[in-house]
Amino acid sequence: MAPLLPCCAMLPSLRNLRYLMAYTIPLSAALGLWLGGAWTWLTLAYAFGLVPLLEWLRPPGPVTSGQPAATETKRHAFFDGLLYLNVPLQYGLLGYFLLSLQTRGFSVFETAGAVLSVGICCGGLGINVAHELGHRARGWEQCLAQALLLSTWYGHFFIEHNRGHHRHVATPLDPVTARLHESFWRFLPRAVGGEYRSAWALEAERLQRLGQPWARPGNQMLQLLAVQLLLAGAVLAGFGGAGLLAWLGAATVGYVLFQLVNYVEHYGLLRRRTAAGIYERVQPHHSWNSEHPLGRILLYELTRHSDHHYQAARPYHTLRHQPASPQMPTGYPGMMLLAAVPPLWFRVMNPRVPVQ
Repeated sequence: MAPLLPCCAMLPSLRNLRYLMAYTIPLSAALGLWLGGAWTWLTLAYAFGLVPLLEWLRPPGPVTSGQPAATETKRHAFFDGLLYLNVPLQYGLLGYFLLSLQTRGFSVFETAGAVLSVGICCGGLGINVAHELGHRARGWEQCLAQALLLSTWYGHFFIEHNRGHHRHVATPLDPVTARLHESFWRFLPRAVGGEYRSAWALEAERLQRLGQPWARPGNQMLQLLAVQLLLAGAVLAGFGGAGLLAWLGAATVGYVLFQLVNYVEHYGLLRRRTAAGIYERVQPHHSWNSEHPLGRILLYELTRHSDHHYQAARPYHTLRHQPASPQMPTGYPGMMLLAAVPPLWFRVMNPRVPVQ
């Protein structure tokens, strides 16, 4: 029986099966496409209606510091497999979305709901899961991250996030750290342009260190751009201009939603500079956290963001509660809705920003 023990240790407990709930987001989008009509809005109603309501009605209970979200085991077949399955799910959903728009004769109302619902999946499956996989060391996992990012026109995130954001977070050098008193609608164009410019600069810097010019096949930004254009050409050939615009619309929704996440994660938080002019090491109090359990599960523990920045190599299922991290009054979906209305956001969050 001894040889079976390692395999048994990798099986999930019944409690950890709750992470399967993350799949309810893409499944709700697929259900909406299948049923049509007002059901195409199902994912929006679920993610930004039901989930914030449940998190408001059920605040998180006491949390033990230092305890992993699910297990100490970094490599775990169940938790890794949950991530990998998002790749075929995301591309399958996009294909079903484009085919439905082409063959079902959706009204403008139905199309808008479908674009928003699939866009939520672009943010949740495409970018959020890619963010987790992009931190993995194995090359093929990083390829999966790039595939997910290309599904939502966000390939440059693969370069900028690890090499830029994690280095400059909570400083004025980071384009996706929101400043105190900065509204989301002012933050959005600054973050979008800043992130893209940063990715190009970081890749040029890498090639320069290797003694190579930026305009060469090894430039990752050029590689990602080329594959993105090939995918766009395939969609245009298969589903026409309307299909390409619908995909771009869904990707834009996902992109904006993820920028909302960026906005709420570090709003108003700054690292101090030492006497030598160097910023202090990233600490748990440089990210906002939420311990609301439903949002944690649906977003693969993204809401334990302080521990992620403190120990970026930790997989999502091993992230810990950091007691020094500032806590948001509700989960990410509710905070994203609040951020979209700047006067309400400032009223709720500005008094909570720690004194720098």
